[in-house]
Amino acid sequence: MTVPASLVARIRSAACQRGAFHLPTGQVIDEYFDEYLLAADPALLRDVAAELVQHVPPDTDALVGVELGGIPLAVALSAASGVPAAFLRRARKSYGTFRQVEGHPVGGRRVVLVDDVVRSGSQVLRAAAVLRRLGAQVATAICVLDRDLGGGARLARERILLRPLLATAALGRESAV
Repeated sequence: MTVPASLVARIRSAACQRGAFHLPTGQVIDEYFDEYLLAADPALLRDVAAELVQHVPPDTDALVGVELGGIPLAVALSAASGVPAAFLRRARKSYGTFRQVEGHPVGGRRVVLVDDVVRSGSQVLRAAAVLRRLGAQVATAICVLDRDLGGGARLARERILLRPLLATAALGRESAV
């Protein structure tokens, strides 16, 4: 599926930032993909969600946003697709309900993971492991940007198909993380 060039340009303009950015690995880069700037623009978020709807398998029972970048995308995608949403915390809540997954129930259901950027695939794999322990069937992950750093292949080895809206090359900035 081809993303309209005008939408790619809007994503690039809103989310591709220049400066000195530190990654969790300690690496410093000069360009960064900031999904929060995309999510903060209601019209852009709506249009991205409308494109992402095409990546949702028809038998999906729930969209699960991965904390934190996947949450606004999952909400917008849920509104655009009519598929209920759930939200995965990095760790189980230490008070109240003590849940790690909030929103729509996931046990025994076909769920699609939603995240902003996939690099190595580690975050999606951790999320899938939690959901699978809860009885969810996880076969698809959706993201806005696949950084082409091996994440898709790593997910495929765990029987998860990565369905990105864009690859890094589509943004025209090879180093934007």
